[in-house]
Order: sequence, then structure tokens, then C-alpha cells
Amino acid sequence: MSATESNKAKIARRVVEVLEFFDEDHPHATVMDIVRRYNRPQSSTSELLSSLVGLGLLYKDPATRSFTPTPRAALLGCSVQSGVVRDGRLAGLIDSLSAQTGLGVAVFGMVGTTAQIFNWRPGKYQLRTSQTEGLSGGQHEVLTETAVGQLLLSTLPQQRRDGFLRRINAEAPAERKFAFAEMVASIQNAADHGIVTGVAGFGSIADVTAMLLPDQPLGRPLAIGLVYEPTEMINADVLRATMRDAIARCAEGNSPPVAWVESLVEAA
Repeated sequence: MSATESNKAKIARRVVEVLEFFDEDHPHATVMDIVRRYNRPQSSTSELLSSLVGLGLLYKDPATRSFTPTPRAALLGCSVQSGVVRDGRLAGLIDSLSAQTGLGVAVFGMVGTTAQIFNWRPGKYQLRTSQTEGLSGGQHEVLTETAVGQLLLSTLPQQRRDGFLRRINAEAPAERKFAFAEMVASIQNAADHGIVTGVAGFGSIADVTAMLLPDQPLGRPLAIGLVYEPTEMINADVLRATMRDAIARCAEGNSPPVAWVESLVEAA
């Protein structure tokens, strides 16, 4: 990779980092907030944020000198997404599951031979993970090493799926290789049920209960998962029932009644 290509990749990564910084707990950000979170140089971070303001992706408050995303940032690429993403139902589903369970909620997609966290909503309790900043959007895990990755693989035609498995096994170090027939059976089980409970991966000790989202383009599956550390207080059967109900409502375009939402918030 040339120095120019490397710089372009760094800039692209830093733009995404800035946009992913904003969430319910961080609706605004200063230059120093971004600098401290990602350990970036102050001068280049200030220049980047100013460029994003010029592009219409961030607002800048002249009084507080803080930044917040514009509607343009929220709508980029929205018109070519599946209905559940385009019309905001996925955001509503994340809100509902987060309020109802208090657990971390992640949206997962497939990028090459890896599962990637497309969106992360932290739960009430911090998860133990080898990642410095914990789980976050953009993190990758080999498809076969996480339950949700196997669920995503289950959407592929058999021949393509087997090709992925052979490639992953060929590239894996000796200690990470798997028994091909056992992995095929595990993925088929995920295909039969459309929902999984198992190892979350991504450097954590957590488990995940995840379900596929309906009506996604072929080869571009999405799954949503509840992420939690193993404990006797978590009943995976209840989580699966909760997710099936929430996703059915989402697919139908129905929002839960106001009283139902209020009760979820109280329970959380």
C-alpha cells in the first residue's frame, strides 16, 4: 500500500469514527471529546470536524464550539436500503429491545468472511471485552467464530456457503481451525430456526441471542442481537420470544402501543 492510499484509508476511518461517536449518551462532541476517545492529534481532528461542517454532515454550535450530526448524515444512503432501514423501523426496533431488556443491542452484517457490527447500542451493564473501548460499530469477527456469524452464513446458498467455510479454514491458524462437518451442521441448525444463542465474539466473553431481519437483499443479510454476559438471570428462551415478537411487529410496520413502551421503560 502506498503512503497516499494509506492516508486515504486513515481519513475514511476517522470520518466514520466521528459519525459513530454520537449516540444517546453523546449527542454533542467537542474536538477534545474526539481526540480523547480515539487518541487522535488535536490539529488534524479540528480540521476534519471543520471539513464535515462544510460538507453539511455536522452542525457546529458557535457558543459551545460543540458538534452534532445533521439530517444529511442520517440520510446518506438511506434511499437505497431495505424498507426496514429506510423508513426507520430498524431504529425503532433497536429502541424497543433496548428499553425492554436493558441489554446491549447490536445490528450485524456480513463483510467478506467476517461479521461486522453495523450499529451498537450499549446496555445498562458494561461488558467485559479485550477491546479498549468495549464493543462498538465497525468491529469485525470471523463468521465461524460467533453465533451471529453462523446465522448470517446460513442465508447463503449451500455452494457459496461451503466455499466461505473452506476459505476461512484455509486462512485460519491451526488453533482456530474447525471440523468442517460440525460447522456445516451448526450453520444448518441456524438456517432451520432463523435465530441463534451462543458466543458473541468480538473480543468479549459475552453471549448473543440474534435473529435475522426479514426482506433483506440476497447476499446482504442483517441480524439483530441482544448481547449479554453469561448469567443465570438471563433466560435465553424469554429473549428469543421477545425478539420474535419485536421483529414481527417491526416487519408489519407496527409500533408498540404507548402504554406498552412505557411499561418496558419502567421494567428496564
